[in-house]
Amino acid sequence: MLTSKEIIARNNIQIIGEGERVLLFGHGFGCDQNTWRAIVPAFKEGFKIVLFDYVGAGKSDLSAYEESRYGSLNGYALDVIEICTVLDLQDVIFVGHSVSSMIGLLAVKKYQSRFKKIIFIGPSPCYLNKPGYEGGIDPEDLDDLLDVMDSNYLGWSATMAPLIMGIDNSGELSKSLEASFCATDPSIARRFARVTFTSDNREDLTGVEIPSLTIQCNDDFLTSVTIAEYINRHMSFNEIALLDSSGHCPHLSDPNGVIKAIKNFI
Repeated sequence: MLTSKEIIARNNIQIIGEGERVLLFGHGFGCDQNTWRAIVPAFKEGFKIVLFDYVGAGKSDLSAYEESRYGSLNGYALDVIEICTVLDLQDVIFVGHSVSSMIGLLAVKKYQSRFKKIIFIGPSPCYLNKPGYEGGIDPEDLDDLLDVMDSNYLGWSATMAPLIMGIDNSGELSKSLEASFCATDPSIARRFARVTFTSDNREDLTGVEIPSLTIQCNDDFLTSVTIAEYINRHMSFNEIALLDSSGHCPHLSDPNGVIKAIKNFI
């Protein structure tokens, strides 16, 4: 079992502020805690802000990566729980972008007493199209995407970054996202991508007893308003904040919209 010091180092945990209310931010695939740079300043007063990197991202401890542990989103959710435990965080408001939305959901399901609210930004409980469910990606297209990642990760990063960031944000923000992709350990990134895009967490949406917020752009390459509405139908205490902006990373491209949505919710 890891010590507190080892867990802090493993996930490069950083704490900003000394407020009593806790905001725990979980970044999306191919990113690290720096992705919250436009959001954090708005919450410095009155909050304890906890930032971290998933293993394989940012300044996390790459030697801590275990394929058996991180072969499903549950391993990443366990990291979130261990972070909450080692820091003795209570009444946590978890803010998760993209795949971190479902990682946070799993953490809440496992240890609901630690959490007060959960916020999803561009979430999807299942990226694949299934009978009666439109996740957005056909299985054969996913196979092609993952094959490109395996054969040419840098090329994949250059192609995907503008699509993910959105056509209206395809300049410096797109380049920044591409750089973030390229800074992630490629072998871990490829495995994390497979876990992310093949996971199906639709059944995990039920049974959550804390309030949740789904923040969704009206034009998103990876998710959609339809998926946000699906989540809303299956979570008893969920509400939706639709942003009149594009892309899958509104915390970078539309930080004011995200900040307003979060403040209205918490």
